[in-house]
Amino acid sequence: MINKINALLDEIRDLTAHNADELEQLRLKYLSKKGAVSALMDDFRQVAAEQKREIGQRLNVLKTEAQDKFNALKVSLEDHSDAGSELDLTRTAHPYHVGTRHPLSIVKHEIETIFARLGFSIAEGPEIEDDWHVFGSLNFAEDHPARDMQDTFFVQHGADTLLRTHTSSVQTRVMEKTPPPIRIICPGRVYRNEAISYRAHCFFHQVEALYIDKNVSFADLKQVLMFFAKEMFGSDTKIRLRPSFFPFTEPSAEMDISCNLCGGKGCPFCKHTGWVEILGCGMVDPNVLENCGIDSKIHSGYALGMGIERITNLKYQVKDLRMFSENDVRFLKQFEAAT
Repeated sequence: MINKINALLDEIRDLTAHNADELEQLRLKYLSKKGAVSALMDDFRQVAAEQKREIGQRLNVLKTEAQDKFNALKVSLEDHSDAGSELDLTRTAHPYHVGTRHPLSIVKHEIETIFARLGFSIAEGPEIEDDWHVFGSLNFAEDHPARDMQDTFFVQHGADTLLRTHTSSVQTRVMEKTPPPIRIICPGRVYRNEAISYRAHCFFHQVEALYIDKNVSFADLKQVLMFFAKEMFGSDTKIRLRPSFFPFTEPSAEMDISCNLCGGKGCPFCKHTGWVEILGCGMVDPNVLENCGIDSKIHSGYALGMGIERITNLKYQVKDLRMFSENDVRFLKQFEAAT
């Protein structure tokens, strides 16, 4: 009798059920009135009196373990059933691909974040502008080549309405309405009448910065440029400033950074010079301040501007500018890790 109980106990401990039908069959086989456990209980009547206590205890253990095993299997099947009910059977068999941010958006956000740490706020303005805010207020001469039809998209022939050629127009609007101190960056899309190629496009994106206050010097500008270059391209980045000319700044300069591919040693990307140009900058011309209603005898300031496509090229080595606007999914997928 004891051997039968132990054998049945081992059998019950190894039971499994994969569905409700199998579980019901196990219940009928072991726990029903005609099941194996009940059969042993009937045989208990024939056990000798001196063995009834020991065998009775073993039968109680068997019955308890059989019921516990049945309950555990039932709970397990219910849990699996609930998990399956959460599946959306209407979903497509093909996985959904998570989208990524555009590389220009990634770099634009990084630039904005760097200047935000320096206290700059973001200013925006219209893309369709008038001649005064794009050229006149910024000290462009009446016969400046930028005003020609070959360089600028005019909305209407003979009118002064045009697509802005730089985001400096946002700076002039802010200077007209806001008394110094002014500390802004102006990100946005600009348009120029250029032939589309791997090096140029008829529209692109800029970020320009402007700081107007008392006693602003070129040394302040240099410190901001150094901070930006190291934050954007790495702590080992070096900069150099070359004299240049822009109608709205005096003095003016173009800034180069040490090539981030060769570390300034010289390579085909930097044309073996060790330097790569990234932006133009300078002290705001007093005429621009006066045009916008700011006293140039009291206030001074600096301005700088860069193309977002140019910075993106330096960071990700994109050799064809047209890739930024063609929305080729194969190209955009390369930037999943950068978002």
